[in-house]
Amino acid sequence: MKHDTLYMGWDTRQSEAYDVMEWSVHKHSKDINVVALKQHELREQGTYTRPVDPLSATEFTFTRYLVPYLHNYKGWATFIDSDMLLLTDIQPLLDSVDDQYAVMVAKTNYEFEEGLKMDGKRKFRYPTLPDGTNRKNWSSFIMFNCGHPSNRVLTPELVNNTERSGIWFHQFQWLKDEEVGEFDHQWNWLINVHKEPQDGAPKILHYTDGGPWFKEHINGDYADVWFDALNKFKAEQKSS
Repeated sequence: MKHDTLYMGWDTRQSEAYDVMEWSVHKHSKDINVVALKQHELREQGTYTRPVDPLSATEFTFTRYLVPYLHNYKGWATFIDSDMLLLTDIQPLLDSVDDQYAVMVAKTNYEFEEGLKMDGKRKFRYPTLPDGTNRKNWSSFIMFNCGHPSNRVLTPELVNNTERSGIWFHQFQWLKDEEVGEFDHQWNWLINVHKEPQDGAPKILHYTDGGPWFKEHINGDYADVWFDALNKFKAEQKSS
């Protein structure tokens, strides 16, 4: 089964960011199937019933963990945040998956200051795990081996269980350490964390501290790249 499906998080407050990210995927990767992961639709279907958590940064904080279930526990499928911008063809990365792993992520490990995120949500420090990592932002881009036995626990019942915290999910605590594979951080380039040229060059920009679609960040790093993509997206919309 070809790995060609991206479940992309959709949030009411960042719909334009979603549109531009989806456009960038189709611009660079012609045969990718993008599925909008919309919380309200999953609620209407009865799949997602977890109470709204005011601490959740996005509407897809928890719904991303339904991807193996939504993909019928078969093959590989990917979850990706929408506050990103793809700069190259993503298919080679999707083709590089290794079946020994339950998930594959960019394993960036960094410390950050607690405070407020771009939309006023509180930013929490993640506890350090025995392997020395805090796994912050690993869950923003997850390639799921949906058929892996360890991912069978990711049922609607588990995702809707409020006894399981966001950090429990974001740190992949249902998995053994050796079941979490890695891909290069260039595919999840955290703006304000990674720097050119010492860290290489980005293949996916991740505006994790706030994208230029928020007025507070219109002059941030790589804002010009995003606005260029936005203008091209709008131009194509007008001509179609």
